[in-house]
Amino acid sequence: MAQPTTATVDQHWLSARDRSVIAILLVSTFVVILNETALNVALTSIMADLAVDERDVQWLTTAFLLTMAVVIPITGWLLERIPTRSAFLLALILFTTGTLICAVAPVFGLVLAGRIVQASGTAVMLPLLMTTVMQLVPPAHRGAIMGNISMVISVAPAIGPTMAGLVLHVTTWRGVFGLMVPIGLIMLAIGAWRMVTVNEPMRVPLDAWSVPLTVLGFGGLVYGLSLIGDATVPRVELIASFVVGALALAAFLWRQLALARAGRGPLLDLRVFQQSAFTVSVIVMALAMMALFGTIIILPLILQRALHLDPLTVGLMLLPGGLLMGLLGPVTGRLFDRVGPRPLMLPASVVIAGVFWLLSTIQLSTPWWLVVAAHMAMSASFAFMFTPLFTIALGSLPKDLYSHGSAVVGTVQQVAGAFGTAVFVTAMASQSAAAQASGTPVEAALLIGSRVAFLGAGAVWTLAIIATLFIRAPELSGDEPTMHH
Repeated sequence: MAQPTTATVDQHWLSARDRSVIAILLVSTFVVILNETALNVALTSIMADLAVDERDVQWLTTAFLLTMAVVIPITGWLLERIPTRSAFLLALILFTTGTLICAVAPVFGLVLAGRIVQASGTAVMLPLLMTTVMQLVPPAHRGAIMGNISMVISVAPAIGPTMAGLVLHVTTWRGVFGLMVPIGLIMLAIGAWRMVTVNEPMRVPLDAWSVPLTVLGFGGLVYGLSLIGDATVPRVELIASFVVGALALAAFLWRQLALARAGRGPLLDLRVFQQSAFTVSVIVMALAMMALFGTIIILPLILQRALHLDPLTVGLMLLPGGLLMGLLGPVTGRLFDRVGPRPLMLPASVVIAGVFWLLSTIQLSTPWWLVVAAHMAMSASFAFMFTPLFTIALGSLPKDLYSHGSAVVGTVQQVAGAFGTAVFVTAMASQSAAAQASGTPVEAALLIGSRVAFLGAGAVWTLAIIATLFIRAPELSGDEPTMHH
């Protein structure tokens, strides 16, 4: 039986089989990403329960992002090499196993290990979803499907804290993981039953030097970021991690270019950056991810520890923004198919800058509804940014670079997310510590720290506003963009 291709079009321009594959991947990706931020609200209870401090507990977030950043570059190679169905089952088995370890771990070190196993599964799922959609969906309808993907990518992290808040209301932080295990098993069963292979696996050699270089490169940089502002860390350790990271990353990039020139199949094909539409989109995406991840880790912290709101209240306050972001994803996709990127992205990027300024003015007397309104405005604006960014980035590539484009997009998201998390938390912690040292009460000191973090984010965000002026939709020749050499 011949494999259906993107040309298999019924009245829905997708065959029933292809719709089923995309639906399973969307739901599974939602589940694994939901888990990425669900922990933010539970960090305080983990600190109390397992007797660890703020900087230790931050590793549950940083190590997750770090693992994603190390594994995702390898998915460009992996998704060319193994069948769609095998990649899906591998991702979900890793995710569910890691979640189970976290749920039952008696000590902090095992929770951390579980997070790393979880992240390995998550790292395969996201590029798998994007690559499969690009293989199955014709260009004219990609905005609509990318809208669904950006809904998953944005809503899942946004409602993670709310779900965790509800769980913490009735049980301990272990329940946050416990809830995910049966969901993971159900998706695994559905996938084993309904998932089919839609790619054509090829025998692509794995370059032995590239893998350790990605681990040292991305690992060194994110580790260095997590150390900034920690007075207990020797300066030499901080400098060494950045130097090792930068050198390994430079060697990795050089190695990929050398392999591509020799026609030997790089681990991550950097020819994707020959397309200016891809490059500009990825830069804006990196800034947006820094802003989003930084905000969703800082807001729960100041709401709980400065304004003394309980986890459930914090979760409920952040829920409307998350839902709004999700509802707007598919709408934005359809609008993008009609009007292109700039009318959607430029106003949205200006609103985000305004929200950073507003969040920097939070006082102990700030009414809760103002924080909710600011978060909703930011969430809606990100919805209008992400769908065009994903669609343009991947839509500007030729077919043979889809898996590598997806891997680059995923890697940038994770490194930028880790960067945003580390920088926001560090800026806030160092400023609030300085304020406390000079006699400021803890709550007021935390708000001083968050003010610096939000104003700094707003200043960096001006770069994103400028970059959106240069974003253009890819010109399609026939069905696919042509490669400019």
